[in-house]
Amino acid sequence: MATKENIIFALDVDSIAKTTPYIEALTPYVGMFKVGLELLTAQGAPSVVQHIHRLGGHVFFDGKFDDIPTTVGSASRVVANMGVKMFNVHASCGIDSIKAAADNKKSSLLLVVTVLTSISDVESERIFGAMTQNKVVQFAHDAKAAGADGIICSPQELELISQVPELKDLLKVTPGIRPEWSEANDQKRTLTPAQAMTLGATHLVIGRPISNPPRGIGSPVDAVKKILEEIINC
Repeated sequence: MATKENIIFALDVDSIAKTTPYIEALTPYVGMFKVGLELLTAQGAPSVVQHIHRLGGHVFFDGKFDDIPTTVGSASRVVANMGVKMFNVHASCGIDSIKAAADNKKSSLLLVVTVLTSISDVESERIFGAMTQNKVVQFAHDAKAAGADGIICSPQELELISQVPELKDLLKVTPGIRPEWSEANDQKRTLTPAQAMTLGATHLVIGRPISNPPRGIGSPVDAVKKILEEIINC
């Protein structure tokens, strides 16, 4: 059954001070807090991670490592030593780099970013030489072969991934989640929370619909409660 552990809140802010109200309010309702490049660059990774841990939250370190194996392995060891629950690498860094991350992940969960949710089929063809769905499946196979725990993909690829028996055990972490009452913004391949969970998502990454909900929804806590109700009842 779906629970708060399935929800990852994206802390898309530029200072530690701005994270505190969200962490204090949402820790009872979400399983993890995703910290990305803006916050990590502005404040420094150790400070950000330690702050979230002090307030009782778990961390998804969204650093998207994409480099040669030695560098990816070293960076993965550093972030694993911080005690984060999840971190990620880009599939485009190649199987050897993903293996280097897996070898150094310790107790953290390693995710592989497939194709960003902001990328359309046309752009995927231009960048990767193949349509989005084909590249997501290929990258998921690479993640599995390299020893990763899961992948990050758009919710629209979930059904396709679930049809491949050898990929069923992978965690499927999905950004691009937009409740019916929220705006799509810059995400191009989206589904609602209930749709994504029904199609096999294990974790939903949600930012703006919670941090800046429509006026009629209420506060961030009201928004996340509404999302929890939706996925629990789906």
